[in-house]
Amino acid sequence: MGITLLQGGEALLADRAIAQIIAKSKDATVTQFDASELELGGITDALSPSLFGDARIIVIKEIQDLAAELGEEITTYLDAQDENVQLVLWHKGGVKGKALLEKIKKAAPTLIACDVLKKDGEKSEFIRAEFKRLGRTISTEAVQGLIDALGSDIRELGGACSQLAADVVAGKMIDETDVQKFQNGRIETTGFDVADAALDGQRDVALIALRNALATGTDPVLITSALAGSLRTLAKVSGASRGVKSFDLAGPLGLAPWQIDKARRQLSKWTPATLAGAVVAVAQADADIKGAAVDPIHSLERAIIAITSRV
Repeated sequence: MGITLLQGGEALLADRAIAQIIAKSKDATVTQFDASELELGGITDALSPSLFGDARIIVIKEIQDLAAELGEEITTYLDAQDENVQLVLWHKGGVKGKALLEKIKKAAPTLIACDVLKKDGEKSEFIRAEFKRLGRTISTEAVQGLIDALGSDIRELGGACSQLAADVVAGKMIDETDVQKFQNGRIETTGFDVADAALDGQRDVALIALRNALATGTDPVLITSALAGSLRTLAKVSGASRGVKSFDLAGPLGLAPWQIDKARRQLSKWTPATLAGAVVAVAQADADIKGAAVDPIHSLERAIIAITSRV
């Protein structure tokens, strides 16, 4: 099947190139390695002929960090390649591992550039290509706004393009105002914003707030903590007489008056049964995030959907 050499330090581009190679051979068995995890003999074992002649894709990332002995295992394979194997090698660039790189190039591999995007012009081309791929258009000012806000991280830039394409109304050119709203949301969103929207029954707002909170580094555990804390507040306030002023309840309940006022407003949409169901949903999400599920983020989304369906 051949050899593909990815060159350059932009991880997002390398990951996408690898994904595209894998997608073209859906029936192939895929094995991926990072140079740091390989032990002597590991590459040779992975590249050994299959008894059944199955199509295989072997991916080795960051080969510039391979020990010399492991590099020799690749060199040995170059002289006796398996027609059923697609070998994908990623070298991040620089002088490290250059001798191995030159040997690989002599085998005439398919070359894919994954160079780090350093110039604004390169980043601009990347952004426009992303929106074209997503079937959207973007103004010149919006492109520059994205570069100014996120240009130091191409992976984050790609994520922003995807989210803007999903969030901005279909058919509209994405402009500078859309980018500013997106950036403000990323900066300001916390676990409590997620909880407030969820308890108000605003499912779409809560899910967008969740994405923004996670994108800005909010730990999923803090989001479940905010949801649980807000539900506890509702439970506390639900047992208090509405005839008592929030200021007078603040001390006994251990809450600020504004928290009590907000909880009373939210409680108009809740019953003891729906409140209990929401508590169960959050408890399940908390267990998932702490290791009981493969995809904790999906568990959070499921919890928000469960909560908002009860309002």
